Amino acid sequence: MTDAPDPNPATLGPFERWLTLWVALAMLAGLVVGNLAPGLVGAVAGAEVASINLVVAVLIWAMVYPMMIAVDLGAVAGVWKQPRGLLITLAVNWLVKPFTMALLAVLFFEHVFADWIDPEDAQQYIAGLILLGAAPCTAMVFVWSQLTRGDATYTLVQVSVNDLIMVVAFTPIVALLLGVTDIVVPWQTLILATVLYVVLPLAAGLLTRRLLGSQAAIDAFGRRVKPWSVTGLIATVAILFGLQGEVILDRPLIIALIAVPIILQSYGIFALAYGAAWLMKVPHRIAAPCAMIGTSNFFELAVAVAISLFGLNSGAALATVVGVLVEVPVMLTLVAFANRTRARFPERPLP
Repeated sequence: MTDAPDPNPATLGPFERWLTLWVALAMLAGLVVGNLAPGLVGAVAGAEVASINLVVAVLIWAMVYPMMIAVDLGAVAGVWKQPRGLLITLAVNWLVKPFTMALLAVLFFEHVFADWIDPEDAQQYIAGLILLGAAPCTAMVFVWSQLTRGDATYTLVQVSVNDLIMVVAFTPIVALLLGVTDIVVPWQTLILATVLYVVLPLAAGLLTRRLLGSQAAIDAFGRRVKPWSVTGLIATVAILFGLQGEVILDRPLIIALIAVPIILQSYGIFALAYGAAWLMKVPHRIAAPCAMIGTSNFFELAVAVAISLFGLNSGAALATVVGVLVEVPVMLTLVAFANRTRARFPERPLP
C-alpha cells in the first residue's frame, strides 16, 4: 500500500454510472430466458465441478481480473503496518455477521412473517439466509473497492485472509446455526472457489503487469479491460435469475419478504464496520473496502451450498438468489455514501 492519497477524483464510467439499470435489465432477461428457454438454462446449470458452475466461474473471473491488474505484490508486506482495517474486517465477518443474520432470519420468519409462510418453507428460507451470512464476499468486493478507490493490494489481502478463515470456520458456523451436525460441506467447492476467484485472476494480473512493464501502460490497459468487470456481473446476475425464474414469478411476495432481513443486515453491518473504521481513524481507501467485504456476500458459494444441501428448487436456494437481487442496488447506495463521506476519513494511516 502507498501512503499517498489518490490525487484524481473518483469518477464512474458509463458502465458503473448506469449499473443499476444494467442489472435490472439482466434480472429481467434472466427471468424471460429461464421461463421461455429452460433447456438453455438447464445446460448452463449442468456445467458444474464440485458444485461450482463453470460458466459463472468464468464470469466472476472476468469481474476480478481487471482489479487484479492494479495489485502490486511488492506492497503486500505493508498491510501489517496498517492492521486496523484487517482487524475490523475479521471481527465483523466472523464474530458478528453470521449470528446477526441468523437472528434476523429467525425473528422474521418464525415471528414477524409467521402468519404468511408455511413453517416448513420458513425453515428453508432461514437456512438460505444463514448460508449467506456465513459467506463474506470474495469476488464482488473488488468491484466495490474499485468504485470507492480502495487500496487494491489491501483488499486482496483482506479477501485472502477471509478465504483461509472460511475454509476452517464455514463448516462449524453453518452447522451451529442450522442446528445440525451432519452437514456435508463441499470442501472442493471452497478450494476451487479460492483458486478460480482469487489465485488465477491474481496470477493473470501479475503476469499482465510484468508483460506491460511501465505503470503508464498498466494504467492504460486497466482502463480498456475495466468494462469487462461490469459485463461479468451483468451476465452472472442474468444466469442466477434464469435458474430461479419460474419460482420468482410464481411467488413475488416471498421475494419481498426474504429481502427484508437481508436489507436490514446489509445496512447494519456496513454501519458497524464503517463506523468502527472512522472511530479508529482508518484511511478511506482501506475503510471503504473493509466495510464492503462484510456487507457484501459470497453469493456464488451460498447458492452452490444451498443447492447441494437442499436442492435447486428449494427455498434455501431461492433465499440465496434473493441475496443477489438485494445486494447490487444496496451495495451501490453504500458505494455512493462511502464516496460522499471520503473527506471525513484521514488520508494517511495513524503512526
